[in-house]
Formats: sequence, C-alpha cells, structure tokens
Amino acid sequence: MAITKAKKIALVESLRTILNSAETMVFVAFKKLSVADVTAMRRALREEGVSYTVVKKTLLKRALDEKGYTGEMPDLPGEVAVVYGTDPLAPARSVRPFTKQFGDGLNFLGGIFGGAFQNASEITSIASIPSRDVLYGQVANVINSPLSGLVVALSAVAKNKE
Repeated sequence: MAITKAKKIALVESLRTILNSAETMVFVAFKKLSVADVTAMRRALREEGVSYTVVKKTLLKRALDEKGYTGEMPDLPGEVAVVYGTDPLAPARSVRPFTKQFGDGLNFLGGIFGGAFQNASEITSIASIPSRDVLYGQVANVINSPLSGLVVALSAVAKNKE
C-alpha cells in the first residue's frame, strides 16, 4: 500500500527532528529478524538512551540532503533502520553486540559522526571505543601500575634488610 503525500511529509519532518536532536546516527541493514528479536533489541537500546527506527531510504535521503553533511553518503542497500542518540558513541556501541548476535541479520552500513558521513568500517571502529567509565579505569590502571611496582620493590628491599 502506497504512502500518501501527507504521510511522507510527516515522516520527513520526524526525520528532520531526529537529525536535529541526534549527536550520532548509525545506519543498519536488517533482514530476517523475528519480531521478538527486534523488540528485545529495542528494549535494550532504549535502556541505554538509544532509539531504533525503521525508515524509508528515499525519505531518509531527502532529509539528509537538506541537512548538508560533509563526506559521501554510504550506500544503503536493502531494508534500513537508523539508530540514534544524544551520546556520540552510544548508538554504534549499543548496536555492536546485536550485530554479533544476529550475524548477517544486522549489519552496519555507515552513519553520521561529527557532522560527517562515515562508512561501515569507520562506524565499526567507533563502536569498538570503550565507554567513558572503562577508559577512566584504564587511565587509573596506567597511573597505578608504576606506583604498585614501586611498592613491591620497596617491600622487597624492606624484607631483605630484616
């Protein structure tokens, strides 16, 4: 059943709203996913402050052209959904476990990061960046490592003097 012109205008307007509010947007191809899988994925994404919306490619391209992002828009074959959120890394990082879980059923196609189009490999590398808390922990470990080595050395020296 065809979508009416009024419905298309409303859909493009909702895509504009998403583009204005989203810090990052990831395009994913999906196929042969069950309703239960998609529902569970949406629920998990929502808990992380990320939204998942299936879109018509022509309407998405129309909204993206109006926005004027730099770079080359990635190819969008098949059925496409957008994953977006206000955290710059959350959309890509949140979808990554599901791309592994569903295999060929869910794949990165590209996205928008930092006001520019990114291809699938760039979005995959963005998705592999750890969360802020993990990065803080890694920095603390790097700072703590030499100090703990010094403590072990001083403890060994103290034992030798006894």
